[in-house]
Amino acid sequence: MVSRPLYRTRQFIAALRPSVDEAESNAARAFLGPQLASLFDSMTPRDRRHCIDVHSKLLDAGCDNPDTLAAALLHDSGKGHLSGATVRLWHRVAYVILDVAAPTALRRLSPSGSGLSVLQHHPQIGARLAESMGASPKVVQIIRDHEQVAHDDPSLAQLRTADDDS
Repeated sequence: MVSRPLYRTRQFIAALRPSVDEAESNAARAFLGPQLASLFDSMTPRDRRHCIDVHSKLLDAGCDNPDTLAAALLHDSGKGHLSGATVRLWHRVAYVILDVAAPTALRRLSPSGSGLSVLQHHPQIGARLAESMGASPKVVQIIRDHEQVAHDDPSLAQLRTADDDS
């Protein structure tokens, strides 16, 4: 019960001053290839930093599945500027609070095309974008399902564990 709020607090503090060095970005782009690299580049520095961290955790855990690793680098791409809305820091804070305290209010306060709506639907948006840019069906599926709590897919479980720890 305490771990999720601590995770969100660490995430918020890290989001205030995200740092992604050029070598990390170049390595991610090279791994993804030119088409998917543009999707990676569409994310904010905060989301690119997070996705690189998730990717690194998977590598450290011995993951060598290219689809899982690609999904790690793109799993939050549905929050980027290609989503059709701008996601600001206040959207992220409001989303985290409302998602826990008032999920019904969150749905009411999330008109289509808003920052809150994008946060709520970013797995589906990211999966659609990744598919349109040539990602494999497995990468698309992992991105689409990465926020689901119950799952049987080992790749998804690996990503979820690394995501929750980053």
